[in-house]
Amino acid sequence: MKQMITCKFLMLPGLLALLIACQPKSAKQSVNTMAWLPVDRVAIELILDEEGQKDSLLHQLGQMPFEIYQWKNHLVFFGADSDTTGFTEQARATGISLQTKKYDAPMYVFDRAAHCGDSAVARPWRNYLLTANLVADSALQQEYMHYHAVQFEEWPEVAEGFCRAEFQQLLVYRNGRQLMLVISIPANKTLDELNPKTEENNPRVVDWNKLMSKYQEGIEGTDPDETWVFLNPVEVGDM
Repeated sequence: MKQMITCKFLMLPGLLALLIACQPKSAKQSVNTMAWLPVDRVAIELILDEEGQKDSLLHQLGQMPFEIYQWKNHLVFFGADSDTTGFTEQARATGISLQTKKYDAPMYVFDRAAHCGDSAVARPWRNYLLTANLVADSALQQEYMHYHAVQFEEWPEVAEGFCRAEFQQLLVYRNGRQLMLVISIPANKTLDELNPKTEENNPRVVDWNKLMSKYQEGIEGTDPDETWVFLNPVEVGDM
């Protein structure tokens, strides 16, 4: 089984240098690549009653036009919205006990072409998927949503940090309290290389990260001091 990658300190969406310290050096990086990631991409999460059912589920589902990611008993299928029609029904038809969640229409979109003042978008991309919960307090949830709605106007330094770090796109989806984050970077780079650049000479990004920490907590199954967890890519050979 692949090594699980967890992060105890990562805060959304201004990725800070602490992420590097949270990633074990032996952890496998995502190698999934795409030439371009339109915003009509969706994520479908299958939460299995038993983690050991993964192989049986993937065998029954067969070849799919998705990237596949895993954390413990959570499988996330990431692909075009047009390819997801009937997918949850197909998964339930396997007879394997599971829950389903769909993440579409991202609540937050950073796009390099729109926010970095240039059209030099890398081809292809490497995608990282992470997930966390918002805290249960509904008032704090609304604050979190508000901050993201006004971020580009009132916290422009966050987007500047993303531009400096060569982030191509950053999407934040929400389903209930759970957040799904997709970070896209040039395929020949890693977050270890690029993450520190978000904070270089940019104290407002540090302030943003500290502020966001009060709105987030780990999903079920994380340790008490864990917040964001990385979903590991599942390669075709793993199926």
